Amino acid sequence: MTENKQPTYNPGKGAGEPVGVAILGLGTVGSEVLRLMGEHSDAFAHRIGGPLELKGVAVSDLEKPRPGVDRGLLTDDAMSLINRDDVDIVVEVIGGIDYPRRLVLAALNAGKSVVTANKALVAAHADELAEAADAANVDLYFEAAVAAAIPVVGMLRRSLAGDQIQRISGIVNGTTNFILDAMESTGATYEDALAEATRLGYAEADPTADVEGHDAASKAAILASLGFHTRVKFDDVHCEGITKVTAEDIEAARNAGYVLKLLAICERLTDEAGVESVAARVHPTLVPVDHPLASVNESYNAIFVEAEAAGRLMFYGNGAGGAPTASAVLGDIVGAARNKVHGGRAPGENTYANLPIADFGDVTTRYHIDMEVEDRTGVLAELSAIFAAHNISLKTVRQEESGEDARLIVVTHSAREADLAATVEDLKKTSAVKAVDSVIRLI
Repeated sequence: MTENKQPTYNPGKGAGEPVGVAILGLGTVGSEVLRLMGEHSDAFAHRIGGPLELKGVAVSDLEKPRPGVDRGLLTDDAMSLINRDDVDIVVEVIGGIDYPRRLVLAALNAGKSVVTANKALVAAHADELAEAADAANVDLYFEAAVAAAIPVVGMLRRSLAGDQIQRISGIVNGTTNFILDAMESTGATYEDALAEATRLGYAEADPTADVEGHDAASKAAILASLGFHTRVKFDDVHCEGITKVTAEDIEAARNAGYVLKLLAICERLTDEAGVESVAARVHPTLVPVDHPLASVNESYNAIFVEAEAAGRLMFYGNGAGGAPTASAVLGDIVGAARNKVHGGRAPGENTYANLPIADFGDVTTRYHIDMEVEDRTGVLAELSAIFAAHNISLKTVRQEESGEDARLIVVTHSAREADLAATVEDLKKTSAVKAVDSVIRLI
Protein backbone atom coordinates (compact mmCIF):
# COMPACT_ATOMS: atom_id res chain seq x y z
CA MET A 1 0.00 0.00 0.00
CA THR A 2 1.62 3.27 -1.10
CA GLU A 3 -1.20 5.64 -0.17
CA ASN A 4 -3.53 5.93 2.80
CA LYS A 5 -7.04 5.27 1.44
CA GLN A 6 -9.67 6.13 4.02
CA PRO A 7 -12.67 3.78 3.99
CA THR A 8 -16.27 4.90 4.43
CA TYR A 9 -16.80 7.52 7.15
CA ASN A 10 -17.72 6.11 10.56
CA PRO A 11 -20.56 8.18 12.08
CA GLY A 12 -19.72 7.23 15.68
CA LYS A 13 -21.80 5.92 18.60
CA GLY A 14 -23.15 9.32 19.62
CA ALA A 15 -22.43 11.74 22.45
CA GLY A 16 -22.75 10.29 25.91
CA GLU A 17 -22.36 6.68 24.78
CA PRO A 18 -19.82 4.56 26.72
CA VAL A 19 -16.60 3.29 25.14
CA GLY A 20 -15.46 -0.16 26.21
CA VAL A 21 -11.74 -0.69 26.79
CA ALA A 22 -9.75 -3.92 27.11
CA ILE A 23 -6.16 -3.86 28.40
CA LEU A 24 -3.72 -6.59 27.37
CA GLY A 25 -0.91 -6.76 29.91
CA LEU A 26 -0.64 -5.53 33.49
CA GLY A 27 3.03 -4.87 33.96
CA THR A 28 4.55 -1.49 34.82
CA VAL A 29 2.80 0.39 32.01
CA GLY A 30 -0.48 -1.51 32.12
CA SER A 31 -0.78 -0.98 35.86
CA GLU A 32 -0.27 2.77 35.48
CA VAL A 33 -2.83 2.95 32.67
CA LEU A 34 -5.34 1.10 34.85
CA ARG A 35 -4.67 3.38 37.84
CA LEU A 36 -4.94 6.62 35.90
CA MET A 37 -8.07 5.51 34.06
CA GLY A 38 -9.73 5.02 37.42
CA GLU A 39 -8.43 8.19 39.06
CA HIS A 40 -9.38 10.52 36.20
CA SER A 41 -12.49 8.82 34.84
CA ASP A 42 -14.68 11.93 35.11
CA ALA A 43 -12.15 14.11 33.29
CA PHE A 44 -11.76 11.52 30.54
CA ALA A 45 -15.53 11.36 30.06
CA HIS A 46 -15.63 15.13 29.52
CA ARG A 47 -12.69 15.06 27.10
CA ILE A 48 -14.17 12.19 25.10
CA GLY A 49 -17.87 13.02 25.20
CA GLY A 50 -18.75 9.73 26.85
CA PRO A 51 -17.44 7.52 29.66
CA LEU A 52 -14.61 5.00 29.36
CA GLU A 53 -15.63 1.61 30.68
CA LEU A 54 -12.96 -0.97 31.48
CA LYS A 55 -14.29 -4.35 30.29
CA GLY A 56 -11.35 -6.57 31.20
CA VAL A 57 -7.62 -7.02 31.62
CA ALA A 58 -5.74 -9.92 30.07
CA VAL A 59 -2.81 -11.29 32.12
CA SER A 60 -0.61 -14.35 31.81
CA ASP A 61 -0.84 -15.37 35.50
CA LEU A 62 -4.19 -15.17 37.25
CA GLU A 63 -2.67 -16.26 40.57
CA LYS A 64 -0.22 -13.38 40.85
CA PRO A 65 -1.16 -10.92 43.64
CA ARG A 66 -2.40 -7.63 42.19
CA PRO A 67 -3.31 -5.27 45.06
CA GLY A 68 -6.10 -2.85 44.27
CA VAL A 69 -7.15 -4.61 41.06
CA ASP A 70 -10.68 -6.00 40.74
CA ARG A 71 -9.98 -9.67 40.13
CA GLY A 72 -13.32 -9.96 38.35
CA LEU A 73 -11.80 -7.98 35.49
CA LEU A 74 -8.87 -10.37 35.01
CA THR A 75 -8.69 -13.09 32.37
CA ASP A 76 -5.97 -15.23 30.87
CA ASP A 77 -7.89 -15.55 27.59
CA ALA A 78 -6.87 -12.42 25.71
CA MET A 79 -8.48 -13.51 22.44
CA SER A 80 -11.90 -13.96 24.00
CA LEU A 81 -11.63 -10.54 25.65
CA ILE A 82 -10.74 -8.93 22.34
CA ASN A 83 -13.77 -10.44 20.61
CA ARG A 84 -16.34 -9.29 23.16
CA ASP A 85 -19.07 -7.13 21.63
CA ASP A 86 -18.77 -4.49 24.35
CA VAL A 87 -15.05 -3.85 23.68
CA ASP A 88 -14.38 -0.87 21.38
CA ILE A 89 -10.68 -0.24 22.04
CA VAL A 90 -7.89 -2.74 22.75
CA VAL A 91 -4.79 -1.50 24.56
CA GLU A 92 -1.70 -3.68 24.00
CA VAL A 93 1.09 -3.20 26.56
CA ILE A 94 2.52 -6.72 26.61
CA GLY A 95 5.73 -6.27 24.64
CA GLY A 96 7.42 -8.65 22.23
CA ILE A 97 6.42 -9.25 18.63
CA ASP A 98 4.83 -12.57 17.64
CA TYR A 99 2.12 -13.02 20.28
CA PRO A 100 1.14 -9.32 20.42
CA ARG A 101 1.01 -9.28 16.60
CA ARG A 102 -1.61 -12.03 16.61
CA LEU A 103 -3.65 -10.23 19.24
CA VAL A 104 -3.45 -6.80 17.62
CA LEU A 105 -4.36 -8.15 14.18
CA ALA A 106 -7.29 -10.05 15.71
CA ALA A 107 -8.50 -6.85 17.38
CA LEU A 108 -8.22 -4.77 14.21
CA ASN A 109 -9.90 -7.45 12.12
CA ALA A 110 -12.73 -7.54 14.68
CA GLY A 111 -13.31 -3.81 14.22
CA LYS A 112 -11.64 -2.66 17.43
CA SER A 113 -9.36 0.37 17.48
CA VAL A 114 -5.93 -0.42 18.92
CA VAL A 115 -3.55 1.53 21.13
CA THR A 116 -0.09 0.02 21.54
CA ALA A 117 3.18 1.02 23.20
CA ASN A 118 5.06 -1.73 21.37
CA LYS A 119 7.84 -0.19 19.25
CA ALA A 120 9.27 -3.55 18.18
CA LEU A 121 5.88 -4.64 16.86
CA VAL A 122 5.24 -1.38 15.02
CA ALA A 123 8.75 -1.27 13.54
CA ALA A 124 8.49 -4.84 12.26
CA HIS A 125 4.86 -4.97 11.10
CA ALA A 126 3.57 -1.41 10.57
CA ASP A 127 2.47 -2.21 7.02
CA GLU A 128 0.38 -5.22 8.00
CA LEU A 129 -1.17 -3.47 10.99
CA ALA A 130 -1.97 -0.29 9.04
CA GLU A 131 -3.63 -2.26 6.24
CA ALA A 132 -5.76 -4.16 8.78
CA ALA A 133 -6.81 -0.89 10.44
CA ASP A 134 -7.75 0.64 7.09
CA ALA A 135 -9.72 -2.42 6.03
CA ALA A 136 -11.73 -2.32 9.27
CA ASN A 137 -12.10 1.49 9.34
CA VAL A 138 -10.59 1.73 12.84
CA ASP A 139 -7.70 3.54 14.49
CA LEU A 140 -4.17 2.34 15.17
CA TYR A 141 -2.39 4.58 17.70
CA PHE A 142 1.21 4.15 18.91
CA GLU A 143 2.42 7.43 20.43
CA ALA A 144 4.00 5.57 23.36
CA ALA A 145 6.14 3.46 21.01
CA VAL A 146 8.66 6.31 20.61
CA ALA A 147 10.01 8.28 23.59
CA ALA A 148 7.04 7.63 25.89
CA ALA A 149 5.33 10.91 26.83
CA ILE A 150 7.23 13.05 24.29
CA PRO A 151 4.57 13.71 21.62
CA VAL A 152 6.77 13.05 18.61
CA VAL A 153 4.47 10.64 16.74
CA GLY A 154 1.55 13.07 16.88
CA MET A 155 3.88 15.88 15.88
CA LEU A 156 4.95 14.04 12.71
CA ARG A 157 1.45 12.75 11.92
CA ARG A 158 -0.38 16.03 12.45
CA SER A 159 1.57 19.15 13.45
CA LEU A 160 4.21 18.83 10.69
CA ALA A 161 1.96 17.11 8.14
CA GLY A 162 2.14 20.25 5.98
CA ASP A 163 5.92 20.48 6.01
CA GLN A 164 8.81 18.59 4.41
CA ILE A 165 11.05 16.87 6.95
CA GLN A 166 14.73 16.81 6.06
CA ARG A 167 16.27 15.16 9.11
CA ILE A 168 15.31 13.64 12.45
CA SER A 169 17.99 12.94 15.01
CA GLY A 170 17.64 12.15 18.65
CA ILE A 171 18.35 10.38 21.89
CA VAL A 172 15.56 7.82 22.05
CA ASN A 173 16.85 5.32 24.61
CA GLY A 174 17.08 6.34 28.26
CA THR A 175 19.23 3.41 29.39
CA THR A 176 22.11 4.14 27.02
CA ASN A 177 21.89 7.86 27.67
CA PHE A 178 22.14 7.23 31.41
CA ILE A 179 25.20 4.99 30.91
CA LEU A 180 27.02 7.43 28.62
CA ASP A 181 26.14 10.36 30.88
CA ALA A 182 27.52 8.47 33.90
CA MET A 183 30.73 7.71 32.01
CA GLU A 184 31.02 11.39 31.09
CA SER A 185 30.30 12.82 34.54
CA THR A 186 32.14 10.31 36.75
CA GLY A 187 34.83 8.80 34.52
CA ALA A 188 33.30 5.34 35.05
CA THR A 189 33.95 2.46 32.69
CA TYR A 190 31.12 1.13 30.55
CA GLU A 191 30.84 -1.94 32.80
CA ASP A 192 30.59 0.14 35.99
CA ALA A 193 28.06 2.53 34.47
CA LEU A 194 25.92 -0.38 33.26
CA ALA A 195 26.02 -1.92 36.74
CA GLU A 196 24.84 1.36 38.25
CA ALA A 197 22.06 1.66 35.67
CA THR A 198 20.94 -1.86 36.54
CA ARG A 199 21.01 -1.15 40.27
CA LEU A 200 18.85 1.96 39.81
CA GLY A 201 16.38 0.18 37.56
CA TYR A 202 17.27 2.03 34.35
CA ALA A 203 18.61 -1.15 32.72
CA GLU A 204 16.82 -4.49 32.38
CA ALA A 205 18.35 -7.70 33.74
CA ASP A 206 19.13 -8.44 30.09
CA PRO A 207 20.06 -5.02 28.65
CA THR A 208 20.91 -6.29 25.17
CA ALA A 209 18.07 -4.55 23.31
CA ASP A 210 19.13 -1.22 24.80
CA VAL A 211 22.93 -1.34 24.78
CA GLU A 212 23.20 -2.95 21.33
CA GLY A 213 20.98 -0.22 19.89
CA HIS A 214 18.05 -2.46 18.90
CA ASP A 215 15.47 -0.49 20.89
CA ALA A 216 16.64 2.77 19.33
CA ALA A 217 16.65 1.18 15.86
CA SER A 218 12.98 0.21 16.20
CA LYS A 219 12.16 3.80 17.09
CA ALA A 220 14.30 5.10 14.22
CA ALA A 221 12.31 2.94 11.79
CA ILE A 222 9.06 4.42 13.08
CA LEU A 223 10.34 8.00 12.95
CA ALA A 224 11.71 7.59 9.42
CA SER A 225 8.46 6.04 8.19
CA LEU A 226 6.40 8.90 9.60
CA GLY A 227 8.79 11.68 8.68
CA PHE A 228 9.47 10.66 5.10
CA HIS A 229 6.16 8.98 4.16
CA THR A 230 8.07 5.85 3.28
CA ARG A 231 7.85 2.42 4.82
CA VAL A 232 11.05 1.84 6.82
CA LYS A 233 11.44 -1.35 8.83
CA PHE A 234 13.79 -2.37 11.62
CA ASP A 235 16.01 -4.31 9.20
CA ASP A 236 16.49 -1.15 7.11
CA VAL A 237 18.20 0.63 10.02
CA HIS A 238 21.98 0.42 10.40
CA CYS A 239 22.55 -0.34 14.06
CA GLU A 240 25.56 -0.09 16.39
CA GLY A 241 25.38 -0.06 20.18
CA ILE A 242 27.55 1.36 22.96
CA THR A 243 29.23 -1.78 24.31
CA LYS A 244 32.57 -0.87 22.73
CA VAL A 245 32.63 2.70 24.04
CA THR A 246 35.53 3.23 26.45
CA ALA A 247 36.39 5.82 29.06
CA GLU A 248 39.18 6.89 26.71
CA ASP A 249 36.60 7.61 23.97
CA ILE A 250 34.63 9.77 26.40
CA GLU A 251 37.75 11.68 27.44
CA ALA A 252 38.88 12.19 23.83
CA ALA A 253 35.43 13.53 22.96
CA ARG A 254 35.54 15.96 25.90
CA ASN A 255 39.00 17.20 24.94
CA ALA A 256 37.80 17.85 21.39
CA GLY A 257 34.68 19.74 22.52
CA TYR A 258 32.14 16.97 22.05
CA VAL A 259 29.78 14.79 24.09
CA LEU A 260 29.26 11.15 23.12
CA LYS A 261 25.61 10.11 22.64
CA LEU A 262 23.82 7.15 21.11
CA LEU A 263 21.76 8.81 18.38
CA ALA A 264 19.05 7.67 16.02
CA ILE A 265 19.52 9.61 12.78
CA CYS A 266 16.96 9.57 9.95
CA GLU A 267 17.72 11.55 6.80
CA ARG A 268 16.28 12.44 3.44
CA LEU A 269 19.18 12.13 0.99
CA THR A 270 19.46 13.59 -2.51
CA ASP A 271 22.14 12.38 -4.92
CA GLU A 272 23.87 14.34 -7.69
CA ALA A 273 21.09 13.41 -10.12
CA GLY A 274 18.43 14.76 -7.77
CA VAL A 275 17.14 11.30 -6.80
CA GLU A 276 15.89 11.14 -3.21
CA SER A 277 16.26 8.26 -0.77
CA VAL A 278 15.95 7.63 2.96
CA ALA A 279 18.63 6.52 5.43
CA ALA A 280 18.13 5.54 9.06
CA ARG A 281 20.95 4.66 11.43
CA VAL A 282 21.75 4.23 15.12
CA HIS A 283 25.29 4.53 16.48
CA PRO A 284 27.46 6.34 19.04
CA THR A 285 27.85 9.90 17.82
CA LEU A 286 29.97 12.89 18.81
CA VAL A 287 27.74 15.90 19.47
CA PRO A 288 29.26 19.41 19.81
CA VAL A 289 28.89 20.70 23.37
CA ASP A 290 26.85 23.69 22.12
CA HIS A 291 24.32 21.48 20.29
CA PRO A 292 20.93 21.15 22.08
CA LEU A 293 21.24 17.36 22.24
CA ALA A 294 24.54 17.59 24.14
CA SER A 295 22.79 18.79 27.31
CA VAL A 296 20.27 15.90 27.44
CA ASN A 297 21.47 13.92 30.45
CA GLU A 298 20.55 10.99 32.70
CA SER A 299 17.70 8.90 31.24
CA TYR A 300 16.00 11.73 29.35
CA ASN A 301 15.18 11.62 25.65
CA ALA A 302 15.12 14.33 23.00
CA ILE A 303 14.21 14.40 19.33
CA PHE A 304 15.65 17.10 17.06
CA VAL A 305 13.70 17.74 13.84
CA GLU A 306 14.84 19.79 10.86
CA ALA A 307 12.00 20.77 8.51
CA GLU A 308 11.88 22.89 5.38
CA ALA A 309 9.42 25.50 6.64
CA ALA A 310 9.40 25.06 10.43
CA GLY A 311 13.18 25.02 10.70
CA ARG A 312 14.82 23.35 13.70
CA LEU A 313 12.62 21.95 16.49
CA MET A 314 13.49 19.93 19.60
CA PHE A 315 11.17 17.81 21.73
CA TYR A 316 12.51 16.89 25.17
CA GLY A 317 11.29 14.92 28.15
CA ASN A 318 11.23 11.68 30.10
CA GLY A 319 11.25 9.01 27.42
CA ALA A 320 10.76 5.91 29.56
CA GLY A 321 9.08 4.64 32.71
CA GLY A 322 5.62 3.51 33.68
CA ALA A 323 3.97 6.89 34.28
CA PRO A 324 5.35 8.76 31.21
CA THR A 325 4.53 5.82 28.94
CA ALA A 326 1.06 5.52 30.44
CA SER A 327 0.53 9.23 29.76
CA ALA A 328 1.11 8.64 26.05
CA VAL A 329 -1.08 5.51 26.04
CA LEU A 330 -3.92 7.39 27.73
CA GLY A 331 -3.62 10.24 25.26
CA ASP A 332 -4.10 7.70 22.48
CA ILE A 333 -7.03 6.09 24.29
CA VAL A 334 -8.73 9.48 24.56
CA GLY A 335 -8.18 10.11 20.83
CA ALA A 336 -9.45 6.69 19.79
CA ALA A 337 -12.43 6.91 22.15
CA ARG A 338 -13.38 10.36 20.88
CA ASN A 339 -13.48 8.96 17.36
CA LYS A 340 -15.62 6.05 18.55
CA VAL A 341 -18.11 8.50 20.06
CA HIS A 342 -18.14 11.30 17.48
CA GLY A 343 -17.02 9.46 14.34
CA GLY A 344 -14.06 9.76 12.02
CA ARG A 345 -10.54 8.39 12.19
CA ALA A 346 -7.10 9.55 13.18
CA PRO A 347 -4.42 10.00 10.49
CA GLY A 348 -3.24 6.59 9.35
CA GLU A 349 -0.13 5.34 7.62
CA ASN A 350 0.75 7.34 4.52
CA THR A 351 3.65 6.00 2.48
CA TYR A 352 2.87 7.87 -0.72
CA ALA A 353 6.50 8.98 -1.21
CA ASN A 354 7.73 5.37 -1.33
CA LEU A 355 11.35 6.51 -1.38
CA PRO A 356 14.07 3.87 -1.74
CA ILE A 357 16.19 2.97 1.28
CA ALA A 358 19.72 4.24 0.73
CA ASP A 359 22.66 1.89 0.80
CA PHE A 360 24.48 2.58 4.05
CA GLY A 361 27.75 2.85 2.17
CA ASP A 362 26.41 5.93 0.37
CA VAL A 363 25.55 7.77 3.61
CA THR A 364 27.90 10.67 4.31
CA THR A 365 29.01 12.00 7.65
CA ARG A 366 32.14 13.21 9.46
CA TYR A 367 34.41 10.96 11.50
CA HIS A 368 36.67 11.12 14.56
CA ILE A 369 39.45 8.53 14.24
CA ASP A 370 41.79 7.72 17.12
CA MET A 371 45.01 5.83 16.21
CA GLU A 372 48.27 4.68 17.78
CA VAL A 373 51.08 5.33 15.30
CA GLU A 374 54.85 5.21 15.08
CA ASP A 375 56.48 8.37 16.36
CA ARG A 376 58.72 9.20 13.42
CA THR A 377 59.13 11.70 10.62
CA GLY A 378 56.89 11.15 7.59
CA VAL A 379 54.09 9.22 9.30
CA LEU A 380 51.54 12.01 9.00
CA ALA A 381 52.26 12.45 5.29
CA GLU A 382 51.98 8.69 4.75
CA LEU A 383 48.62 8.46 6.49
CA SER A 384 47.29 11.61 4.85
CA ALA A 385 47.98 9.99 1.48
CA ILE A 386 45.78 7.01 2.47
CA PHE A 387 42.88 9.31 3.31
CA ALA A 388 43.39 11.24 0.07
CA ALA A 389 43.41 8.03 -1.96
CA HIS A 390 39.87 7.38 -0.75
CA ASN A 391 38.71 10.95 -1.41
CA ILE A 392 38.52 11.86 2.29
CA SER A 393 39.78 15.27 3.33
CA LEU A 394 40.99 16.03 6.84
CA LYS A 395 39.57 18.85 8.92
CA THR A 396 41.84 18.60 11.97
CA VAL A 397 44.80 16.46 13.04
CA ARG A 398 46.09 16.32 16.61
CA GLN A 399 49.11 14.35 17.80
CA GLU A 400 49.84 13.41 21.41
CA GLU A 401 52.67 11.47 23.00
CA SER A 402 51.87 7.87 23.95
CA GLY A 403 54.93 6.11 25.37
CA GLU A 404 57.33 5.17 22.61
CA ASP A 405 54.66 5.74 19.97
CA ALA A 406 52.28 8.61 19.27
CA ARG A 407 48.53 9.04 19.40
CA LEU A 408 47.00 10.58 16.29
CA ILE A 409 43.45 11.95 16.39
CA VAL A 410 41.93 12.85 13.04
CA VAL A 411 38.60 14.57 12.31
CA THR A 412 37.47 14.34 8.69
CA HIS A 413 35.18 16.39 6.53
CA SER A 414 32.01 14.63 5.32
CA ALA A 415 32.76 11.38 3.55
CA ARG A 416 30.92 8.28 2.35
CA GLU A 417 30.65 5.36 4.77
CA ALA A 418 32.05 3.00 2.14
CA ASP A 419 35.10 5.22 1.61
CA LEU A 420 35.72 5.53 5.32
CA ALA A 421 35.48 1.75 5.82
CA ALA A 422 38.01 1.19 3.04
CA THR A 423 40.30 3.83 4.54
CA VAL A 424 40.24 2.20 7.97
CA GLU A 425 41.08 -1.18 6.44
CA ASP A 426 44.09 0.34 4.66
CA LEU A 427 45.19 2.13 7.84
CA LYS A 428 45.17 -1.17 9.73
CA LYS A 429 47.40 -2.74 7.08
CA THR A 430 49.96 0.07 7.29
CA SER A 431 53.07 -0.65 9.37
CA ALA A 432 53.07 2.92 10.69
CA VAL A 433 49.72 2.31 12.41
CA LYS A 434 49.96 0.24 15.58
CA ALA A 435 46.19 0.25 16.20
CA VAL A 436 43.00 2.04 15.19
CA ASP A 437 41.48 2.46 18.63
CA SER A 438 38.15 3.99 17.64
CA VAL A 439 36.16 5.36 14.75
CA ILE A 440 33.23 7.51 15.88
CA ARG A 441 30.86 9.51 13.71
CA LEU A 442 30.00 13.16 14.28
CA ILE A 443 26.54 14.64 14.04
